[in-house]
Amino acid sequence: MTDEPDELIDWKVFGETRNLLGAGFVRILGYFREDGTKSVAAIEEAMRLKDSAKLVIPAHTLKGEAWQFGAHGLALLAEEIEVAARHYVEIQIDPSELVEKVVQLRPVFEETLSALESETSPLVERRPAGTGQRNALGGMRYG
Repeated sequence: MTDEPDELIDWKVFGETRNLLGAGFVRILGYFREDGTKSVAAIEEAMRLKDSAKLVIPAHTLKGEAWQFGAHGLALLAEEIEVAARHYVEIQIDPSELVEKVVQLRPVFEETLSALESETSPLVERRPAGTGQRNALGGMRYG
């Protein structure tokens, strides 16, 4: 992990959230998995129904939870869906123009979760700054 944001995760925000939540972090990340899975499914269902109004709340929820973990790629995509859906509700049209964004949502969500969970798993090898890398048992391995 670095403090530099990558395409999916702002690791600095992730680290700040992890420090802030302390021992409760893994539990809250589990809630994000559960709630995010439900939000993505609700967004997909709303899209199938062509119901702009039903897109708004799950997209808003997913956006907020993603920001909390530094998952800015997911948050921005959810925000695009939310903002567009709100506009479509106001002008009373179906959300057909959002199909591509909604199709992108599940893979981005799953990739984000994978990155977050990999970073929190005690079994994942970490690459410390320097020339070598530590294996999961704490010894040095070079190469």
